[in-house]
Amino acid sequence: MKTFEEILQKLKNGFSGGNVELINTSSQHIGHNARGMHLKTTITFSGFKGKSTVEQHRMVHAVLNNEIGREIHAITIHTSCD
Repeated sequence: MKTFEEILQKLKNGFSGGNVELINTSSQHIGHNARGMHLKTTITFSGFKGKSTVEQHRMVHAVLNNEIGREIHAITIHTSCD
């Protein structure tokens, strides 16, 4: 099972040279019986240039493919290019 820090590092590796912020918002979701972390990420990455928001979010999902549905229950994604 991956930790928050391991997931953050995976995002930083996946979007090398970009700015990656990750916040654990799990404490805001206590009581609805979810399994896994609730996360919020903001990523600024030059590789997003020319891509739609959907394409950018798909790139984030691809990096976290193994964690989403396991360690990550929900993730809010904000992306932009620099």
